[in-house]
Formats: sequence, C-alpha cells, structure tokens
Amino acid sequence: MATVLDRPARFSSTRPHGISEAEWATRVDLAAFYRVAAIHDYDDFLYTHITARVPGPDAHFLINPFGLAFDEITASSLVKVDIDGNVIGENEYGINYAGYVIHSAIHGAREDAHWIAHFHTRDGMGASAHKEGLLPLSQRALYIIPRLGYHDYEGVALNLDERERLVADIGDKQYLLLRNHGTLAVGRTPGEAWGAIYQLEEACSAQVAALAGGRDNVLLAPAEAQEEALRQLSQRPAAALAAQGTKPHNQLVWEAVLRRVRRASPGFDT
Repeated sequence: MATVLDRPARFSSTRPHGISEAEWATRVDLAAFYRVAAIHDYDDFLYTHITARVPGPDAHFLINPFGLAFDEITASSLVKVDIDGNVIGENEYGINYAGYVIHSAIHGAREDAHWIAHFHTRDGMGASAHKEGLLPLSQRALYIIPRLGYHDYEGVALNLDERERLVADIGDKQYLLLRNHGTLAVGRTPGEAWGAIYQLEEACSAQVAALAGGRDNVLLAPAEAQEEALRQLSQRPAAALAAQGTKPHNQLVWEAVLRRVRRASPGFDT
C-alpha cells in the first residue's frame, strides 16, 4: 500500500468513493498545507498555489480550486489535473491557469518535486525585486542561497513556452525566486516542502526588515562564518535543525503542522 513518506497516522475522515487511499492521504495533507499557509499569512486571497503529485503511474497533480480561499480548502475540494491541464473528474470550480503553467512545468521536469509551494507574500515579492537577490543576512539565508535559483519576470505566467525557462532556472535546486513575483520551493514530502517554503519566506522577511534601514547600514554575515555555516548544515542538515531522535526532521515538521492545523483550522480533512 502506498504511503506518504513523512505522514503520521491516518485521519478518521471518510474517503470518497472512487479515490484511492494513497490519493486521499495526499489530498488531506495538501489541504492541511493550504490551511497552515493561511495561518502564517502566506496566502494571497485566491491567487497563489500549492500542488502535490497524485501517487500512481499517471502524471496527475492536485491544485486549489479557483474561488476558494486557502482557509476554506478541504481534501475533497481539491482539483485533479493532468500535465496538459485537463481537469480529471467533476468540480464546480476551475483552476488558475497561471498556477497550472508554473506547477506543471516543474512537476513534469523534476521527479523529486512531489510538492510545490508558490506564494506572493509582501516580503517574498520584496526580496524577489531586490537587485542583489537574497543576501547573506540571516542564518536561514545562508542555507538557502546555494540552493536558490532565479527566474526573470516575463509577465503573467500564461505562456506555455515560459515553462522551459522556469525549468532551466530552477535546475536541480530546491528554491526559486521569481523576480518581481514571489517565492517557490519544492519537496519530496509535505514536510520537506513546507519546511523549505517557510525558511525561504522567513529569510525574505528578515531581509526586508534589515534593509528598512538602508543598504549601507546592513551587516552581512562574515565570509568565514558563511562558509562554516554551510559546512555545518551540509554535513548534518537535519541534526543541525532539530535534536537527535528516532523521527526524521521532515516528519517532525509535518506532524507539528498537522497538530496546529487540527487546533486552528479543523475540517480540512473532509
């Protein structure tokens, strides 16, 4: 039986007829991802997207229905689409085509990109518009910078040929700053993807706050300290972020997300 790598015990919610257990587990996790994004104010009303690949041989992924806010999304309301943008099954809502263009590009090109989060937060957009990109101003930024790509703004992502450049610009990296647009992160599991987009968003917020005093007043991390931090995090990335234990770091992250969402935004798993 297929399982999600960092998923804790199953929810007790009723699985609709015609949806496999593996797909339903993915739907529940994706709905929780949308809810925790709303809790952290990472949503942009109706206009950004988180997607998850549906387990199985088909190139299908799940995306938010255009018309529902992040804190309204449930497992059953998510829309399943194929790599060509065709909606699979019936749904009263459509999807945001720009979201399809961006996410289908990366899902189609990256086998490891099971989960993709793309946001338009104020600080994420602010950092994406900074000429120097993400600066080594915080510990978070030091870990992200070597794993960060940049994609120049080309207008609203409605042109299918932009997908080639998106794929080239992210390459094999985990993070992408879409210039004048926002943030994006990928992961193999929901815990990995949430941890990545959270770290990127918080690094952008730290940069925007630091630059409020002007670029000349900003203290960059010393070069030697940057190198040491990278060495430490590259050797033991999970242990550097969490105490040693029996559970992987990404599982701890996702279990914490689910506990918080159950408390603050129940009903996502319906």
